Amino acid sequence: MTVQQYQIVLYGTNGRELTLDDLALHAGMHPEMVERLVEFGLVTPIRQQGVRLFDPSAVPRLRTIARLRQTLGINLAGISVVLDLVDKVCALQRENESLRIRF
Repeated sequence: MTVQQYQIVLYGTNGRELTLDDLALHAGMHPEMVERLVEFGLVTPIRQQGVRLFDPSAVPRLRTIARLRQTLGINLAGISVVLDLVDKVCALQRENESLRIRF
């Protein structure tokens, strides 16, 4: 069995919002692909007045999307389901941790 390893790439945004082109650059994607993912609802801009701006946290989300497409061959509808489930699991983990601290 082969274990696939992923390279960790640090990116600096100085806490600022990213334009679509900057987001695509940091995520290693073509800007048109990022636009497609926005249209599909997998990534949401934090501002759309004039130029679309994105939170830097969208970079790891885009990398996850790329990994799901490339390594598992999941289509965009399937990725939407996977990401929704991952978000729900993360929310439940945070809630569980909060409850553990309280009791």
